[in-house]
Amino acid sequence: MQVNMKWGFTIGLLFLVLLFSACRQNREEIITKRIQYDVNIKSPDPNYDWWIQNLAGEQREHLVRLLLRGAKSGRYPAYDYYYHPLSRQAVANILTDTIVRKLRRAKPPYDLRDTLIIERIQASDIQRLRFMEEWRVDRKNFAFEKKVVGIAPVARRFDQGGKLRWQPLFWIFPDKEFLNSLKDEP
Repeated sequence: MQVNMKWGFTIGLLFLVLLFSACRQNREEIITKRIQYDVNIKSPDPNYDWWIQNLAGEQREHLVRLLLRGAKSGRYPAYDYYYHPLSRQAVANILTDTIVRKLRRAKPPYDLRDTLIIERIQASDIQRLRFMEEWRVDRKNFAFEKKVVGIAPVARRFDQGGKLRWQPLFWIFPDKEFLNSLKDEP
């Protein structure tokens, strides 16, 4: 008789856990499966408190090195803007900015000459990260859950006119299931 009571208690407890889980899942709804935004990881204003739009230098450098080395080595597969895989060589090419500029000679006849300038993107150039996230909300207590599904390092670059521009380099998607869902979209 006691064995049957133990099994009955166990089954009843399991039923309650499943019921509670089902009720909890019904309260949760997806707000968006995909939202992108940039986050400064190096403060744009030295007058801000150190933690506003900023990661401490050592933490920032570690995270950026982790992303760059992982993508360059192939440990973290990298993808372009359209979610196509990038080879290790393609990642290396992205991290090398080749510009042709007309520069004036320093000596007579002072004419303009095409000059090839090769700039390598350094870890210090990565001052933002672009996140792709999935957002959920629990309707009962209005608790938000954000899941990072993709991350892209964003480099500070200057165009030929000297104007600042922000260049996303590549995407890394830790969630392979999410990546596969992107490829299935029209």
